[in-house]
Amino acid sequence: MFTDSHCHLTYPELAASLPDIRQSMAQAQVTRALCICTTLEEFPGVHQLATQYDNFWASVGVHPDNEDVAEPTLDDLLQRGALPRVVAVGETGLDYYRLGERTLADMEWQRERFRVHIRAARQLQKPLVIHTRSASDDTLSILREEGEDGSPGCAGGVFHCFTESHAVARQALDLGFYISFSGILTFKTAQDLRDVAAWVPLDRLLIETDSPYLAPVPFRGKTNNPSYVPYVAQQLANLRGISVEAVGEATSQNFTRLFSGVSL
Repeated sequence: MFTDSHCHLTYPELAASLPDIRQSMAQAQVTRALCICTTLEEFPGVHQLATQYDNFWASVGVHPDNEDVAEPTLDDLLQRGALPRVVAVGETGLDYYRLGERTLADMEWQRERFRVHIRAARQLQKPLVIHTRSASDDTLSILREEGEDGSPGCAGGVFHCFTESHAVARQALDLGFYISFSGILTFKTAQDLRDVAAWVPLDRLLIETDSPYLAPVPFRGKTNNPSYVPYVAQQLANLRGISVEAVGEATSQNFTRLFSGVSL
């Protein structure tokens, strides 16, 4: 019934408990998950999960926050992105939250990395998994500059773990992207985000855990895992006045529509 569209099951907090997590997923009716790659070094482990389990799929990408890792070339992403059960490019995007003493000009390496991912996704015709934090204007601008305007032939994708404004959501939707919400939606301080989530069209929504991070209430502060994604669905159901089953069905259908190659 439910699909976790973004989780990090190779991270140490979760990898050692995978059998228990899979059992908990089954009990919670979480039937599928997209395992997200954040470095090229991590990719073999992420891809192994997707090939070992028929309800897991993989992405390939290098997270914008990751420095001192292998820098992905276009060929790196194209070769890995063409492998079986790799259905997305990312996690990619921009993150200016931890600038420190650096200026925006100093982050050109991050913007160039993002462009490489967009070009790979367009060639592969596979969707992008977008991370953006304190950088939404540049994220949207670069997508447009690289041709991601929602027209035929675009890669499209999803703005994952969405925490931005109504205006950013509208622009992302106008570019043909989906919006994914995480456990943050359940936090007491997230009323503005709940207002955005109530507005996003149901046929453009995804749900995720971003586990092991951002466990939803009532598990906030604990290690997150895909079996908790129904709590995100329940929050969306409450906001919309519909059943959690309806949210689970709609977001799972959206997942299948966006990530071609996955099955129900």
